[in-house]
Amino acid sequence: MSYFTKADCKIEDFAHLCEQGTDAGKLAFADHVALNVPIYDAAALGAALGDPIRRRALMAEWTWVLGESAGVLVVKGAVDPDAVDAATAVFDRIIADQGTGGGDHFAKAGANARIWNSLQKLCLADPDAFARYHAAPALHAVAEAWLGPAYQMTAQVNLVRPGGAAQEGHRDYHLGFMSDDQVSAYPVHAHHLSPVLTLQGAVAHCDMPVESGPTKLLPFSQSYGPGYLAYRLPAFRDHFEENYIQLPLEKGDALFFSPALFHAGGDNRTGDVQRLANLLQVSSPMGRAIEGVDRAAMVRALYPVLAAAGLTPGARAAVIAAAAEGYAFPTNLDTDPPMAGLAPESMAAMMARMLDAGDTQANFAAALDAWSARRAP
Repeated sequence: MSYFTKADCKIEDFAHLCEQGTDAGKLAFADHVALNVPIYDAAALGAALGDPIRRRALMAEWTWVLGESAGVLVVKGAVDPDAVDAATAVFDRIIADQGTGGGDHFAKAGANARIWNSLQKLCLADPDAFARYHAAPALHAVAEAWLGPAYQMTAQVNLVRPGGAAQEGHRDYHLGFMSDDQVSAYPVHAHHLSPVLTLQGAVAHCDMPVESGPTKLLPFSQSYGPGYLAYRLPAFRDHFEENYIQLPLEKGDALFFSPALFHAGGDNRTGDVQRLANLLQVSSPMGRAIEGVDRAAMVRALYPVLAAAGLTPGARAAVIAAAAEGYAFPTNLDTDPPMAGLAPESMAAMMARMLDAGDTQANFAAALDAWSARRAP
């Protein structure tokens, strides 16, 4: 099989996979297991994190949990609560200044607020608070366990006020942010690759009882091969809603899971809990080209050529693919949010659209300038 199709999505296979139980006998460092999720105590891990040999063993355990076992783990007390409070004060000011923020990938309209690129904003607003917050060896070790050294950290704050609506069950970046047609175009091995390019995490910025809607999780679902096509199918969504688990979190706890795990933010059913989490999205350093290329300059030069060339659709698509930026990320989600779908429009898609519409070179140049400006940090 080279490509997954929706016909490959069998709910019986998925349900059987998710019926597994976590083998606590394989967990040398966990404090306990709750609802199939290994729970670790950051304070108890201090000695192991400080010893290179034991740290490597701990990281190997976390790699196994995220990839082959439950797909999710919790580290209690991963970030110092005082450092969390200092960061929260900064985030509160940003939310007050900017409002709810623009766009969201999966959340329904409601009481949610977003801070895109909270990593940079916290660092520039209060470097001392940033340093205290990220002086967390457990966060560093989990990211390194999944992605190796030189990983790239990003973060986005999510605030869900009382009454805030739940997300729908989904998978995450990369393939999880694509349409079914886009996902279907990637070969099977890319479906296996996508989850190991990113690690999803969340640091709790307040105590989160289950009623406040902490992340809904379906352990073991990350192992299902065609899951990037399956998660939108009604049978799979129903199974997720009928079988997900939620864990209460305390301020400073960190939740980590495979981006392929079926998950969703929950309903905030409380009357007083402002559920604030700093969502960590950590990326592999290896998903980058060997050379830096000025693709904006290339497509600016090519546009009049392609407009007049009379190429077949396939030939024109090949030229655009060779020259234009075909991927929507990374971008500045404050100014280039995914308002019309899961991702903003890519340079290649914009170029093809404007060529199809017969737009002039001047119009394309103006649109390209605006596109580049939206994406600037």
